[in-house]
Amino acid sequence: MEKQRKCLECEEPIRGRTDKKFCSDYCRNAYHNKRNKDSKNLIRNINNRLRKNYRILDSFPLKEGKTRTTRNKLIDKGFDFDFFTSLYTTKKGSTYYFVYDLGYLSLDNDYYMIVKRE
Repeated sequence: MEKQRKCLECEEPIRGRTDKKFCSDYCRNAYHNKRNKDSKNLIRNINNRLRKNYRILDSFPLKEGKTRTTRNKLIDKGFDFDFFTSLYTTKKGSTYYFVYDLGYLSLDNDYYMIVKRE
């Protein structure tokens, strides 16, 4: 006699394929949403922060792929220096912080150079 399979979400009997784990798409989605809830909030918050930083960098008009601004202007727009996607260190030792294809380099006197990676 075959063992009755039950939905992982609602525990109702499952009909159909032998490898089926859920009775419906609703149960499948509900199960995975519950399972990923904690990490999704963290990921969502980080992605929102990165998106905001990107929009702020993108709001500065670039001339020949770069421009200059002050730390205060970035902070006033809500820029968070803790969130970036990659670092690039030049042969001279300067470190650019990138948010996707837009980056910034700390200059003297609280100035920053904003650049676009081609």
